[in-house]
Amino acid sequence: MGIWEIVLFAISLIIMIVGMAGIVVPIIPSIPLIWFGAFFYAIFTHFEKVTGMVLLLFALMTIFSLVLENLGNVYGAKRFGATKWGLVGSVVGTGAGFYMGGPIGLILGPIVGTIIFEIIGGKGYRGALKSGLGNFVGFLGGSVIKILTGLAMISVFIWKVFG
Repeated sequence: MGIWEIVLFAISLIIMIVGMAGIVVPIIPSIPLIWFGAFFYAIFTHFEKVTGMVLLLFALMTIFSLVLENLGNVYGAKRFGATKWGLVGSVVGTGAGFYMGGPIGLILGPIVGTIIFEIIGGKGYRGALKSGLGNFVGFLGGSVIKILTGLAMISVFIWKVFG
């Protein structure tokens, strides 16, 4: 492995680590950034070690994690008794949280949105809080899936480069 390939590997790994940070800082596109790190390496090494098939597998894992992440909040809220009002509130809260509060807003926005819209829809405070808690539990579940997916992708990437 020459110096050029070591530099490419280091840059790719830094991109992937920033992607992992995106799991905690929701404004950073976590799993897509990890995929991009592998793609960056593959392009500049002419797909010798990280092949098109590996990138396809990573793309499928990325799509899978994004779908589960987005469904996690809704599923959690629904499992904890959220109504359609709460689910709409989760979506509205996500948008509001993005524009008003950055990373913290992206975590709290859907929860607060769920609670507010449940109350607007006629649910009592206890039920609304329970729906908001479900939204948070779904967020945590989605985060665990993203952590496992990201670690798997980075592990396979390292294995393909050095294996």
